[in-house]
Amino acid sequence: MTVIAASGCVAAPGLVDMHVHFRDPGMEYKEDILTGAAAAAAGGVTTCCCMPNTLPVADNADVIEYIIKKAKNAPVTVLPYGAVTHGQNGSELTDFNALKLAGAAGLSDDGNPVQSADVMRRAMRLAHDADMLLISHCEDADLVRDFAVNEGRVSAELGLRGRPAIAEEIMVARDVMLAAETGARVHIAHVSTARSVEIIRRAKEAGIRITAETCPQYFTLTEDEIARQGPLARVNPPLRTRQDVDAIITGLADGTIDVIATDHAPHSAEEKSKPLEQAPSGMIGLETSLGLALTFLYHTGKLSMEKLVQLMSANPARILGLEAGVFAEGAVADIVIFAPDEEWTVDPSNFKSKARNTVFAGLKLRGKVKYTVSRGEVVYRD
Repeated sequence: MTVIAASGCVAAPGLVDMHVHFRDPGMEYKEDILTGAAAAAAGGVTTCCCMPNTLPVADNADVIEYIIKKAKNAPVTVLPYGAVTHGQNGSELTDFNALKLAGAAGLSDDGNPVQSADVMRRAMRLAHDADMLLISHCEDADLVRDFAVNEGRVSAELGLRGRPAIAEEIMVARDVMLAAETGARVHIAHVSTARSVEIIRRAKEAGIRITAETCPQYFTLTEDEIARQGPLARVNPPLRTRQDVDAIITGLADGTIDVIATDHAPHSAEEKSKPLEQAPSGMIGLETSLGLALTFLYHTGKLSMEKLVQLMSANPARILGLEAGVFAEGAVADIVIFAPDEEWTVDPSNFKSKARNTVFAGLKLRGKVKYTVSRGEVVYRD
């Protein structure tokens, strides 16, 4: 029996991050399943779910089975999502039942949002029949193209075309309406705008089977970070305005937004050193998410500790139908132990991830992971 001395710490169910990119197979120079899982353990995450935009795309049983097999050697539980369409091309639907049988935890074309309402409608009907969660990245491709920054004051100052908030909101509204018609379970990924929060709030009030997530960057940063850190602050959807940040926090507090996920998106230093308009979108987040949530939400009095743990553990586990996110007799011992008041400074050189593309380097946070226990074994200690 292992005894952990944790005086002054909080012991909570291991965190469940339902939105990560581990780049494996095909882009292991950015991250792989084992290094991504090590980063998860360092962040107190004991279960994480990988988006299917790999090379090849996780649109068939072989790729799903590859990820599951490799993840058996990981320190935490790693679950793959299957793609909604073949090659994430937005047209031909994959075999949902085959993906589910192979072990897919849900369905998404994240990174390449399904643009056709007809394709998404058919996908929702089939996902409903297969009893699978469908996760939607909501951006209208014609409005966002490959623009690098929110449409607004900062884009105007930089002389760049921007990604307008309405591009997200149109697609959120579309998928809410399709979910209402089809009865499908639909989860809206990385919500970033005030109006998206309001659309989701009204959908829930109407009893539509909608859940939603946001990420630490959307409750901590504004578009001004682009002016300070350039390509490091480029993400899809983009960082928005202070009004949007405030609405995201309100949505977390009142239950409109169910989950805090990271959208952990590793890139190489060379890729992120390109000019803003050419650099890939995304930032890593597994090793900073709990510290950011404690610092900006709990220690500011915006959320209780209980609510924070629900958002980062119990709620995503419930949405995914996992036996996780709770303390219960006979349950798997997935536990995070953290010191809620310990201050530390983000130093990417100490990260377990292969990647270093974070905008939070040098930031002092309050709340630090001390131990992570996965499946009854200590897999991380500070």
